[in-house]
Amino acid sequence: MIKHSMYILIMLLLFEEVGAQSILDQYVQEGISHNLVLQQKKISYEKAIASLKIATSYFFPSINFQANYTSGEGGRSISIPVGDLMNPVYKTLNQLTGSNSFPQIQNVEQTFFPYKFYDVKIRTAAPLLNTDLIFNREAQNGQTELKSIEVEMYKRELVKEIKVAFFNILSASAAAKIYDNVLQHALEGKRVNESLLKNGTGLPVYILRSESEIENIKSQKVEAENQLRNAKYYFNFLLNKDLESPVNAKLSGEEIEKLSALPPLVDRTLSNREEVKMLRKGIEINESVAKMNNLYWIPKVSAFLDLGAQDQKWNYNSKSRYYIFGLQLDMPIFEAFRNKNKIDEAELNLQSAELDLQNVTNQLHLSVNVAANAVTTANQNYITATKQLEAAVSYHKLIMKGYQEGINSFIETVDARTQLLSSELSANINKYKVLISIANYERELATNKIN
Repeated sequence: MIKHSMYILIMLLLFEEVGAQSILDQYVQEGISHNLVLQQKKISYEKAIASLKIATSYFFPSINFQANYTSGEGGRSISIPVGDLMNPVYKTLNQLTGSNSFPQIQNVEQTFFPYKFYDVKIRTAAPLLNTDLIFNREAQNGQTELKSIEVEMYKRELVKEIKVAFFNILSASAAAKIYDNVLQHALEGKRVNESLLKNGTGLPVYILRSESEIENIKSQKVEAENQLRNAKYYFNFLLNKDLESPVNAKLSGEEIEKLSALPPLVDRTLSNREEVKMLRKGIEINESVAKMNNLYWIPKVSAFLDLGAQDQKWNYNSKSRYYIFGLQLDMPIFEAFRNKNKIDEAELNLQSAELDLQNVTNQLHLSVNVAANAVTTANQNYITATKQLEAAVSYHKLIMKGYQEGINSFIETVDARTQLLSSELSANINKYKVLISIANYERELATNKIN
């Protein structure tokens, strides 16, 4: 049944691709280039790339210049009795040598504050072992891929929306023309009735009936024109253009004839659905987080090297220069079962992500089947509407001929014209409903072209 219904479906699909290929493709590309939401999605992707680069940078050594200057007086102090210790010795030496080569010295009172002390250094620090950095980069890489998939997903939705908006413009434009054509027939009917009344063969009630019909058609025509205007507004909105920008939406009837030779539609598959790709990537990220939490016991090791100089009163010499090298190790021993709880939480998040994937996959299968049925229904409705239009055209011709020959009444012509109007509108609406249903079906299968 699907294959049979897809035959005419494909016929109308080519109507889209052949009849409006160049125009519609240009509009699609314009929308992809200028749509504001898509630009925001791309910016989010660029931000994710920047975050990934930041996460990668943590693996490299960091080099920083550090300097401090300290000077203070007063406060606590300590007495150093160098005079009491050395003066007796110096006195004895002076006596032995018969000279004053060794003068007496005072005891020293040393404060704790450094006085005019500077310390300038270049510190190089690097991680040697840190599993958090590894998994953080993996997570950021996953986030980057998620943002990329999100861009593709919105792009696919945008392509569908542009197509649907384009078809809505065609449908509304055709409806406005139908109302305009019917209005001309109604005005002509009123003119004929006025002529008949003037010649004494008509009835005033027919003129009143004509006026009522004309006003009703005018009202419907205004509504159709507003729908066309709104459809163009939305179309230009998707393309990020001025709402009043003209839209070149034209298709010829000859192009429909080229559609009958197309092969059946592609199989239903969800392998291209960005939603599935995103959820699978989310599962990978959760697995990475769970693995990271299970490796909490691995110590973190880092190293640093300082090259600098320190002295007082801005003195600088060979003794001022120094270097210092060190290793740092950080290993958890007890954290109140925090790590175990993190492991449990990560496992639950992973289970939840797997259930989300299963649920969304089921929903997508449902959506694909519903979309396929919508195509079948729209196609059948279009076939029915076309047959009804053929019957309405024949009926209208017979009634008008009978009216001219005096067989049928004016009321019957109004009824025939109303049926013709309804049939024309139904055929027009259902024709574009088929195209819209195809666009939706392509979106559900993720087969619409986005590049």
